[in-house]
Amino acid sequence: MTELHATRAVAVASGTKPPRKHRTRRSATDVGLMVWSVLVFLFLFAPIIVIIAYSFNVGRLLVSWDHFGFDSFAAIVTKSAIRDAVWLSIRTGVIAAIFATALGTLAGIAMARRPGKWVFWFIGLLLLVSVTPEIVDAVALLPWLVFLGQDLGMSVFSDGVVRLVIGHSLFATAIVAYIVRARLVGLDAQLEEASADLYAPPLRTFWRVTLPLALPAVLAGGLLSFTLSLDNTIVAAFVQVSGTTPWPVYVLSALRSGLRPEIAAVSTIMLLLTLFALAMVAVVLRRAGDSATQIARTMAGS
Repeated sequence: MTELHATRAVAVASGTKPPRKHRTRRSATDVGLMVWSVLVFLFLFAPIIVIIAYSFNVGRLLVSWDHFGFDSFAAIVTKSAIRDAVWLSIRTGVIAAIFATALGTLAGIAMARRPGKWVFWFIGLLLLVSVTPEIVDAVALLPWLVFLGQDLGMSVFSDGVVRLVIGHSLFATAIVAYIVRARLVGLDAQLEEASADLYAPPLRTFWRVTLPLALPAVLAGGLLSFTLSLDNTIVAAFVQVSGTTPWPVYVLSALRSGLRPEIAAVSTIMLLLTLFALAMVAVVLRRAGDSATQIARTMAGS
């Protein structure tokens, strides 16, 4: 029994009124910070709320509200251009996520389990990839792919899907490497050493011990790679070829003729898909024992 409960019990037994619990008044600073936080959240999420609301608009133009309906969502099935753009974005995102996860996982494990002077320089290169503006990556990537595909005759680099996968995997690979390295650095390597002491080959140790330890980070990195690929507009606009237009580039080109409500409807579906992937990242990391702060840092790519 706490001191407050004991005081109330004595007061009731003696017939006197128990002392009231005083509420702590919030200072003007706390109220001001709370109001400011609400305004910041409204500023950040108001455009998203508007685009979700206008996705239910049945009219000719997005900005001209006609009446409420679900006709715009049928465009993802009825209009072949939109269907192909969405399917290409999802397909490219999955392939890029697999590619980036494989490379990033190996890089993260190597940095965590084979430390040395090379790790410092390698992290510097990954950081350079992470902070370089996307427009710089796109401008540098386009002539390189043209050189490989046309000048050297490697037809695979002239394929639109291959170009998109390569472009989307650059930044995502660095993010996966950061996440996997951060998880393995915090785990003791005694299990892997014990496996080696029991004469297990290095490859078996990797599959049976190292990879299961890093699996939550690998899954989180793969899901983040998928979400990063869905909204990669600048690189996709540069490296795409005719006939392989992903959804972000399709939306960008639709600005010339005016946005229609189906653009908002499909964007809402893509937003829900992205939120679902991020929720899966949070679930995987939460089951792995990460705190809310660690999960937020992982989603931010830090």
